[in-house]
Amino acid sequence: MKKFEGFLLCTDLDGTLLNSDFAVSKENLDAIAYFQREGGLFTFVTGRMPYFAEDVYEVVKPNAPVACCNGGGIYDFRTREYVRTVELSKNVRELVMHVVENVEGVGFQVDTFDRVYFCQENRTMEWFREVTGMPNLVRDYDDVSEPIAKIVFGEDDEDRINAVINLLNSHPLAEQFDFTRSEYSLYEILPKGCNKGMGLERLAEHLNIDMRKTLAVGDYNNDVSMIRAAGVGIAVANAVEEAKACADHITVSNDEHAIARIIYDLEKGAFGI
Repeated sequence: MKKFEGFLLCTDLDGTLLNSDFAVSKENLDAIAYFQREGGLFTFVTGRMPYFAEDVYEVVKPNAPVACCNGGGIYDFRTREYVRTVELSKNVRELVMHVVENVEGVGFQVDTFDRVYFCQENRTMEWFREVTGMPNLVRDYDDVSEPIAKIVFGEDDEDRINAVINLLNSHPLAEQFDFTRSEYSLYEILPKGCNKGMGLERLAEHLNIDMRKTLAVGDYNNDVSMIRAAGVGIAVANAVEEAKACADHITVSNDEHAIARIIYDLEKGAFGI
């Protein structure tokens, strides 16, 4: 039996696998390749859509499907097909319009399972495209006909993003949806029950992996659910306090080859599994 057979290691991308230069270090790549050769399954659990993670996928070559859309989809890059999707209900429009009507100039995008539409522009949406390289696909919200994976509001002023958060969480329909803060300036509406923890559980089920032998590592608020759900939940040293507080272990930062450290710590028996 190989060293890591039966283990599933899942990582967030930004702030975790990717360093501050948005790259994957050679140290991480070498350790991931070693983990896979020794029977381990390695993949991403990310808020990104598959088309937005493809550049990292081509560099890292995970050997398992990716949990994407903050838990709303399981995608197999080898077949170029979704294994599973969960879409937003159509009454999400009420929440979207509630925010748009009460926070003047807030930016928002609609993420379908195949593309991102920019429905209301502001400097946070411009920043998002600059960082991600996304094309500027402009479309009115009511003209989006595809199933919607999530809605992302963007506002880099702290008071205004807090206003978005308060409006959504206090809405009469709030109980029908889940919400998460994926960056300091981004707040998302997700289908009820959709989060990275659910994505990890569905992925382990699909792969027939015992949840006790899953490891998940992240850095931000939207990683909390998968850190809690995993057999071993790990936060990087640069993680927000919410992620650190729920982690079983805190490792080195994303600029210190955190994934490599986790793999070699697992080999040494540091996590007790």
